Amino acid sequence: MTGILRHWTWLAPLFAWLLFLLSTGTTVSPILLAAGLIATVLAAVHHAELVAHRVGEPFGTFLLAIAVTVIELGLILTLMSAGGESAATLARDTVFAAVMIILNGLMGICILVGAIRHKEQAFQQTGVSAALATICALTVLTLVLPNFTVSEPGPLYSPSQLGFVAVVSFLLYATFVAVQTVRHRDYFLPDKTIAADHDIHADPPTNAQTVRSALLLIACLGAVVLLAKALAPPIESAMEDLGAPRAIVGVIIAALVLLPESVAAIRAALANRLQTSLNLGLGSALATIGLTIPAVAALSVIVGLPIALGLDTKSIVLLFLTLVVATLSLGTGRTTVLQGAVHLVIFAVYLFTTLVP
Repeated sequence: MTGILRHWTWLAPLFAWLLFLLSTGTTVSPILLAAGLIATVLAAVHHAELVAHRVGEPFGTFLLAIAVTVIELGLILTLMSAGGESAATLARDTVFAAVMIILNGLMGICILVGAIRHKEQAFQQTGVSAALATICALTVLTLVLPNFTVSEPGPLYSPSQLGFVAVVSFLLYATFVAVQTVRHRDYFLPDKTIAADHDIHADPPTNAQTVRSALLLIACLGAVVLLAKALAPPIESAMEDLGAPRAIVGVIIAALVLLPESVAAIRAALANRLQTSLNLGLGSALATIGLTIPAVAALSVIVGLPIALGLDTKSIVLLFLTLVVATLSLGTGRTTVLQGAVHLVIFAVYLFTTLVP
């Protein structure tokens, strides 16, 4: 038993992959799949923190955001290709769910638990403001503007408009990455005077340990997405039995995919590293939009699948409320329990109105 506990960080993804392989040929209990998913998420967080400690901020959080988003993107493209025209709104629903989960649910929890433990937390306002400005531009261009163009009826871009917005979105995200990791990296670094003691004094892992953790992180993230995909049918059946809207399935799957980043961000907030939490959350939101929209746009053009990006009126109102509140709550460089509570209330409203439209 002691040996298993010592090696659980690589046994968890192995167990998860075995579960997924079994689920492709036989029926596996959803409870067992969920247990494997949770164990793999915890292992992914462990390996992500090792890699982040070795490469330093903000590269560590950036690598985790990219890894999760790329795998999430693969899942979306696979489901869209299999679903055909019936999956026209899948990318929109997934991206919107991820944005709401990150900006309200994840940020709200991080700010609240961090403030409960440390009363008040500080972060680099310059970097956070730059991230929020980029998120505002990307969300409006991709999820709101399609409702007001006239080249195509409904919440659709014409092929030329879709291609233009896809290129602009990718370039905007690439510019932000260049600013975050090279040109103005210091804007996204945590304040070392308030960093947790165990992070300041802990020795960084060796090159061999870092490479091993990076490979295991990829294995963990892949297993998380595949298990989430395997859990989708039973979750969808359960929602149908309860009479819940189909949109809630997308929320659940997005939450499962974002679990590794969420756990890492909450742990960072508890350790008085809110800057790391914000880097993870905002960076993940940016990567979700900046990489997903160009990819689904390319799939739409190549395969000829219709892509509906425009949100409905209720969702637009919640999105604008989220962007305004996030800009105000993160506009002073300090947070308290109040900001966390406000974000969580908005997230609760989003979940309730998704269940009860």
